[in-house]
Amino acid sequence: MSIITLSPAILDAQADGRGIVALESTIITHGMPWPQNLEMARQVEATVREHGAEPATIAVLDGTLHVGLTDAQLEKLAQAKHVAKLSRADLAVCMAERRTGATTVAATMIAANLASIRIFATGGIGGVHRGAESSFDISADLHELAQTPVTVVAAGAKAILDLPKTLEVLETLGVPVIAYGQDQLPAFWSREAGLRAPLRMDTPEQIARAHRMRAALGLPGGQLIANPIPAEAEIPRDVLAPVIEQANADAARHGISGKALTPYLLQRIFELTQGRSLDANIALVLNNARLAAQIACRMTLLT
Repeated sequence: MSIITLSPAILDAQADGRGIVALESTIITHGMPWPQNLEMARQVEATVREHGAEPATIAVLDGTLHVGLTDAQLEKLAQAKHVAKLSRADLAVCMAERRTGATTVAATMIAANLASIRIFATGGIGGVHRGAESSFDISADLHELAQTPVTVVAAGAKAILDLPKTLEVLETLGVPVIAYGQDQLPAFWSREAGLRAPLRMDTPEQIARAHRMRAALGLPGGQLIANPIPAEAEIPRDVLAPVIEQANADAARHGISGKALTPYLLQRIFELTQGRSLDANIALVLNNARLAAQIACRMTLLT
């Protein structure tokens, strides 16, 4: 039994030398409610295609790692219950037990690399959680960026995290953190995190060339492209800060931690913003898919 299956559309794109953009599936199963999750997934795939690349949504279905899902598979996953949330530590176990699981940033990067896909669009990466100095709650996404050669386009790290510590860990791990089109680091729902980005690039071609140069130098790991949410869709940092504080206080009161923490916080912020955070989330994911497709197309032109 093959452990990885590339969809016909991905095989065709590879044969034709077209750009391919990897997409995670946790945002479908754990990030948004039905039916918005399916609508969003279809919109993201359509956005990638509109900009000249082929989308490769990644998930484990009955123990097989799928790179590229059919629309029927996408709809089934969007409605599935008790789907595992997979990172580096549990990807293999889920597959060995022939279960179904959705891939986080780390697991998606692993699968993309196995399929020779170099660009990945997501919403926001995981990072250092608040209070990590006592909980040691740090996402595997950061170490994955340091070792797997995939360029990740995100709207920064999720705003619920300790962003200064997340940036510090990325710097320690040698991960290039590149803000797209601005000097400030974006913070997921907000265009600015109050932190200056270590690096800045203004075109998809620059990003594609930097990815190729890392490979030429033999440097491990990928790049984090911090792409700010469109201005018309953002929730300003001063508006969002007290909402995040309230959500974190509620999580602490209910004893929620580990893998359950991020989904809880996102849901609580959705409630406290009366759905505004979900609208912003969809806008930033589409924006990231657009940029990732442009980078993927530029990469196919480089020699």
